[in-house]
Amino acid sequence: MSHSPRILAFAGSTRKDSYNKKLVQIAASAARASSADVEFIDLKNYPLPLFDEDLEKESGVPENALKLKKLFIAADGFLIASPEYNSSVTPVLKNTIDWLSRPVPGEAPLAAFMGKSVALMAASPGGLGGLRGLVHIRAILGNIGVLLLPEQVAVPKAYEAFNADGSLKNAAQQASIANLGTALAAFAEKLKA
Repeated sequence: MSHSPRILAFAGSTRKDSYNKKLVQIAASAARASSADVEFIDLKNYPLPLFDEDLEKESGVPENALKLKKLFIAADGFLIASPEYNSSVTPVLKNTIDWLSRPVPGEAPLAAFMGKSVALMAASPGGLGGLRGLVHIRAILGNIGVLLLPEQVAVPKAYEAFNADGSLKNAAQQASIANLGTALAAFAEKLKA
């Protein structure tokens, strides 16, 4: 029986050339190298309406939310890279969390999140690298039962931080992001065992 953890990697951005999509791929590669089963998803491929209980009551949970929820439930952990919008979490990430946290008959409460582990990172054009947004993401996820690794990395001046191949120019930052992937893979494997 394999104890390889299943990790879902994604960015809290839908932008085609998102710095955070590049960033999370660095961590995902390191997690794969640690024998984790890693799947990268793009939230742009799962468009969702703004969460609205009236809409949910009239039409049910959107199909894309159900597809995402299935992926989240199957995962043991998450690698999340998210930019900071006005010192907080991005709307697409918050809306995804809101839809996936909705209860479905016959399902345990917060099944997509409870007991899962996560490593957080951010890249932003600003001088703090998205650090303020990570504080809010950490609070949200902690309140819905996600186990957060204490380490996190924020990469400032993202517009000049990456090489053409998607790696980080700064070797120490590159290593720190890779270490997040390795640490999450190890932590999720211990939990799964």
